[in-house]
Amino acid sequence: MRKNTVLVLMVVASFGVTGALRAEISIDQLVEQAQITEGQVAVRDLPRWKGARKILVRDIGMDLSDLTANLEDVNVIVVQSVAEAMQHVSDVDAIIGFCDAELIDAASRLIWLQIYWAGAENCLSVERVGNGDVVMTNMQKISSPVIAEHAIAMMMSLARHLPQFVHRMEAGAWDDRDEMTNGMMPIAGKKLLVVGLGGIGTEVARLGAALGMHVSGTRNSSRSGPDYIEYVGLSDELFSLAAGADVVVNALPLTEDTKNLFDSEFFAAVKPGAIFVNVGRGSTVVTDDLIAALESGRVSAAGLDVTEPEPLPADNPLWRRDDVIITPHVASIGGDRERRRVLLLENIRRYVAGDHLLNVVDPAKGY
Repeated sequence: MRKNTVLVLMVVASFGVTGALRAEISIDQLVEQAQITEGQVAVRDLPRWKGARKILVRDIGMDLSDLTANLEDVNVIVVQSVAEAMQHVSDVDAIIGFCDAELIDAASRLIWLQIYWAGAENCLSVERVGNGDVVMTNMQKISSPVIAEHAIAMMMSLARHLPQFVHRMEAGAWDDRDEMTNGMMPIAGKKLLVVGLGGIGTEVARLGAALGMHVSGTRNSSRSGPDYIEYVGLSDELFSLAAGADVVVNALPLTEDTKNLFDSEFFAAVKPGAIFVNVGRGSTVVTDDLIAALESGRVSAAGLDVTEPEPLPADNPLWRRDDVIITPHVASIGGDRERRRVLLLENIRRYVAGDHLLNVVDPAKGY
């Protein structure tokens, strides 16, 4: 690495890491566990790359001591706000943790953008990112375990009618047990369809199989999958697989192909009384069509960590249904902070060395 390289870190995220909170994991363990892949092109082979010169990062309390310890002669400059970052951005070649069109447009030398979340659609709408001029890496698969747990928690709560019982607690109501328990079902032995067998979907499938469910799934690329998934179908098999599923979990990214995929036609195809869980993207679901499916009983219950629109307006009828659980896009919170930090440090190391980056987003695919 060149002497006197300046490293200015702009990290925008909603978390910090302290030594006391860390659950130690190496980058090799993380890559293996999450099945993280390298980009096809090494940084050193990018046409405009001339070595790491300046990377812009914002202070959010993340412990980056490993960075300064492992990169000799690197000057780490920390900024406190986007406004402060704009004063440095004109000659940066990398930005970490922020995707702002104005900031990116002002960074004429920008080569690499690292974001702290998995969904890439908003960043891809920025022209230089969407056309591939700027290489973007994300945090796909990093939060898969905790998001999968959230999906399973929703599924089991809905299967056992826990929202209805919680609503009765305020009234201290013990009666009407027959009414409240009508339709309750066990999970073991039921059929789970996971739509989108990426990092999140595969982890949902693993947990479902561990609970004794018969798991099937869909993916866009191939029919391959781990042994605990009994059948892997392609995307055009969605309706036929949904017709036999007791629970459908949506773990899809948002792309042109997946936008509004779960519409009235889909809900008409699902098995009557199925549970629907969405931990993918809100815009993959037509909200009015989901409401209609719940009102008709075609869908017995829904767990939604993401909605369309988002935030969901207070007057939306979904808020007032006791067969619906809504969480405000929090499924990824908790349990993955150290994993994110480890991936960040590894990608910085790889960028400075000119190596292949991890979790490179393909603009053509949208993820």
